Amino acid sequence: MSCMICDRIQMHKDEINPYVVRELETGFVVIGDHQRFKGYTLFLCKQHVTELHLLEENFKMTFLKEMSLVSEACFKAFNADKMNIESLGNGEAHLHFHLFPRVDKDMPIRGPVWWTPKEEMYSEEFVVKDEELEDLKQRLSVELDKLFIK
Repeated sequence: MSCMICDRIQMHKDEINPYVVRELETGFVVIGDHQRFKGYTLFLCKQHVTELHLLEENFKMTFLKEMSLVSEACFKAFNADKMNIESLGNGEAHLHFHLFPRVDKDMPIRGPVWWTPKEEMYSEEFVVKDEELEDLKQRLSVELDKLFIK
């Protein structure tokens, strides 16, 4: 059975995934393909496991620390008022976190991003590419440098 996240990681290794911002010790920082919420980022675990508790203890603690720092970098890079952080895995059973920088009034009513209609969330209007993708990657990379290169 194929795993879309493993496939995306392999695309990075093959140097054909333009969305990867950085490889860390335990995972990959990736700008989301669709940017309904500017700065939407994913943190993909290097190990193919379905659940956090299946990771070896030291790897798990490092993964969680790195995810926390990636979230902080997103918060700063994209001027968030609040971060939404989720690990779901119902659609793709490979451990990963969704990091949504939220700003005031980014939705008509206050609530989770998943209240946004699917047609809107994944609309072609919000596909990120070219200069916009490079800008988002650069902004996030600058903040990641501040947190990971000390």
